Amino acid sequence: MTDQGIDLLWSLLLVSLLLSALAVFFSISRRHRNSAPASVPVAGEDVASEAARKVLREFENGQSVDAALVTWSPETLRKILHEDLPEAQVIVVSNREPYIHNEKNGEVELVVPASGLVSAMEPITRACAGTWIAYGGGTADRQVVDSDDRLQVPPDNPSYTLRRVWLSEEEYQGYYLGFANEGLWPLCHIAFTRPIFRESDWEAYEAVNRKFADTVVAEARNERPIVLVQDYHFALLPRMIRERLPEAIVITFWHIPWPNSEVYSICPWRERILDGLLGSSIIGFHTQFHANNFTESVDRFLESRIERADAAISYGGQTTLVHAYPISIEWPLQLLAKLSDVAECRTRVRDRFGLSADVKLCVGVERLDYTKGILDRFHALEELFTRHPDLIGKVVFLQIAAPSRGTLPAYRQLYDECMRYADDLNQRYGSDGYRPVVIVAEHHSQKAVYEIYRAADICMVTSLHDGMNLVAKEFVAARDDEQGVLLLSTFAGASRELLEALIVNPYDAAMMSGALLQALTMSAEEQRERMRRMREIVRDNNVYRWAGSMLLDAARLRKRGELDRVTANAERSAIADNVVPIFERRQVAGLR
Repeated sequence: MTDQGIDLLWSLLLVSLLLSALAVFFSISRRHRNSAPASVPVAGEDVASEAARKVLREFENGQSVDAALVTWSPETLRKILHEDLPEAQVIVVSNREPYIHNEKNGEVELVVPASGLVSAMEPITRACAGTWIAYGGGTADRQVVDSDDRLQVPPDNPSYTLRRVWLSEEEYQGYYLGFANEGLWPLCHIAFTRPIFRESDWEAYEAVNRKFADTVVAEARNERPIVLVQDYHFALLPRMIRERLPEAIVITFWHIPWPNSEVYSICPWRERILDGLLGSSIIGFHTQFHANNFTESVDRFLESRIERADAAISYGGQTTLVHAYPISIEWPLQLLAKLSDVAECRTRVRDRFGLSADVKLCVGVERLDYTKGILDRFHALEELFTRHPDLIGKVVFLQIAAPSRGTLPAYRQLYDECMRYADDLNQRYGSDGYRPVVIVAEHHSQKAVYEIYRAADICMVTSLHDGMNLVAKEFVAARDDEQGVLLLSTFAGASRELLEALIVNPYDAAMMSGALLQALTMSAEEQRERMRRMREIVRDNNVYRWAGSMLLDAARLRKRGELDRVTANAERSAIADNVVPIFERRQVAGLR
């Protein structure tokens, strides 16, 4: 039997033993419950039950059982860096910056964007005391940086460096609005919007990726940094970094879906993008399904060796790991300490938007994007009123839709359609003092968004296609009162974890209206039970676990690389002595 077969056999035996132990535990605890007086709790039962639930949830979600028993926190990350990656410099690269400085009325205003990527990466960079490289797009961004375009952030407690990269208007138009968002975005989100590919946009995309690679090299303090490349804006960047810093560990996380190979074949530069991404040591996706799609695309378009048992791709003499790392948010949520209690948040939100105290408030919070299913929510609300006219006047849908990419035709069209549909619903179902739809197309601070989450009776996340969608997890984290109902699209990665949400198909208006009715009539007890379980998931699978899992894999690669170097020295010594080498080496990307 091969070593791989033996490893598989041991894994099956361990899983079998674990399941047997859980069965014995539940059997014993059930007998104890039946024999103990109702008013006397069995000692340790709550702790053991919670641990057992964690383990079972890991099996449900396909995650590591060992990781479920770790308390993930900033201290956990710092411990990993100190013990497993000593003296490692962490560099984050993204298009979006965590802090934006704009000029307003002659003064500099600080803006913290309500972005899922920023929500995930900012606490990680703080914990690692790293360097964050991003495009400086604020109107006052240049005014606050030093001579090296650096700034210490956060302003109230500086703990990491923000390094801004400047782009010309032509570069921004071609790289960001053009290739990234008219090409890759619709290509990867199957939302029936045709991708647009232009040669000039590709050239700008390539040039901007090169500019960011130059910045990474300039910011690296040594030859072996850990570089966390974020999202579809930088598909070429890993290979460019690898050419300049061959000993770096490059972890690329693709925050949006990866399509199947047939859809991906549309892209004119499909081989170049795959080659660029395979410069990574590790490529991460939110779900295993998207990781599998990426692997199938490589298998179809590049000469490579797919090692499915190891979740790895060997290409060009290097090996890249391809794993699923479900992203999450900070826990505990520091922002909650700055917010009022739920009752006061409800009062303030209803006063702000002119809502009566007796209506049920349903909210949606996202960028104004055609992948988010905003129009489909309006369809569901119309269907609800058609089937249950008695609910007219008793439900208000508040849509917070931050303007996004408004110069692109698809986004302008979506804005117009949303406004027309909202006006139509308000005319048909509204009355004096009552509008069933309130749509606010403006940016909100994180604090304002979380206040809305706390005020809501229902939160709708109805993505037509999404990587994870952190709005779902933010809503759950905001509800420390354990109330509120989450309607969640089956096409969002979060639906693989938040199983107690009401899972819906956003293309089915009748189904969504039924789920809305269920949410509107759900008892407080059922809401509490569902919310409590979802909060456990967000707590245990927080952003520190997401980052820690990738950093632990990076540490394993680095240690394997050190072993390779020892092995290589032994081989060279053996060859010099005319001795046949006994070691077989396996190449891993970014370790030589």
